[in-house]
Amino acid sequence: MAGSLWKTTYVEGSPRVCVDVAGEGPLLVFLHGIGGNRLSWHLQLPEFSKEFTAVAWDARGYGGSDDYDGELNFSDFSHDLERLLNHYGAQKAHICGTSMGGRIAQDFMALYPDRVATLILCDTFAGDDENDARASRTQTIDEFVESRIRPFLDGAAPVELARKRGGRLMAPEHSEDARRRAIEASSQLHVESYIKTVRASAAFSRIDNLAKINVPTLLLFGEQDPLTPPTVADYMMEKISGAELVVIDKAGHMPYLEQPDAFNSAVLKFLMQYRDLAD
Repeated sequence: MAGSLWKTTYVEGSPRVCVDVAGEGPLLVFLHGIGGNRLSWHLQLPEFSKEFTAVAWDARGYGGSDDYDGELNFSDFSHDLERLLNHYGAQKAHICGTSMGGRIAQDFMALYPDRVATLILCDTFAGDDENDARASRTQTIDEFVESRIRPFLDGAAPVELARKRGGRLMAPEHSEDARRRAIEASSQLHVESYIKTVRASAAFSRIDNLAKINVPTLLLFGEQDPLTPPTVADYMMEKISGAELVVIDKAGHMPYLEQPDAFNSAVLKFLMQYRDLAD
């Protein structure tokens, strides 16, 4: 879709954060996954901008956002998100995060509970619960880190790796457009920042905070997600009081790209119940 449908701008500070924004109304923030960026949400911004100030960010070290010195503390993302809310003058926002973005949303909820109107947690998890295998992704922490960073340590370029891996976390019936969009976002990875992100996020957990989530929460998972299957959602449903669950048919780990109409419809139906809880 044409870039004129939204405006690319920046949240000042250190590091500077790049966002695409469209529409007017309560603030709704989209948080991408570990291999994506703000481009991941370009099938959502036009739809949600009809009712909300819809913002898709590049997390620090991604896309058009600045890189940064030193190691990453995973909660640095949440502090950046607080800056974003302040930038738009919002006391509370609706937060929609997928995969790593869903983990950022959970961390933000733990650190800034008074700034969250609703949570939409997509194909994500809270951490590894050794007492319940349903809680975890299909890879161990070591497997996850190795699979994500080894190609870059061996000299692979983001464009090369994106083309090789494009679509591998999607359902078999994914469209060529979905694959193209995933490749476009992954091709823009900042290698050094990406490696820092993988290492910081691997063992990060908010398992203990799930039961403390007290805002309306939607869990949305792809039926055929090979990384965080819907059994993870079953675990989270038991922990988060009043959470709703939607499973998107014929979708893998990226239903917002694979089945955008179904994704948008489910999220919009949920949000319109609570639209004015944000500002």
